Amino acid sequence: MIVRSFQEFKGTDRHIKAESGTWESTRIVLAKEKVGFSLHETIMYAGTETSMWYANHIEAVLCVEGEAQVTDDETGQVYDITPGTMYLLNGHEHHTVRPKSDFRVICVFNPPVTGREEHDENGAYPLLTED
Repeated sequence: MIVRSFQEFKGTDRHIKAESGTWESTRIVLAKEKVGFSLHETIMYAGTETSMWYANHIEAVLCVEGEAQVTDDETGQVYDITPGTMYLLNGHEHHTVRPKSDFRVICVFNPPVTGREEHDENGAYPLLTED
């Protein structure tokens, strides 16, 4: 059994701040735990905009605090996300997140990320594996 707190990873290599200054993420479960998914707490900052595309991963996102608009960049559909709302990028959708307030979410990735990924020029994570 693994028992962890997001708080214990603040200030470690599992606490990542985007170079863009638009978000930070704490990775509590990674590929090295070998459980088939990774689990993250991410905070996206109010008034920012982040475009992403997970070409190699499925991501589920559960809002626990704050509000944001998520746009499916392929269809133009805009979704209002509030606490208790989940969105699932099951079709590898290109999407843009625009937080109205600091937006705290819990994210699950499959396949799991290693923690070494960085968004590329398309907003995608490469598919890395643990050795």
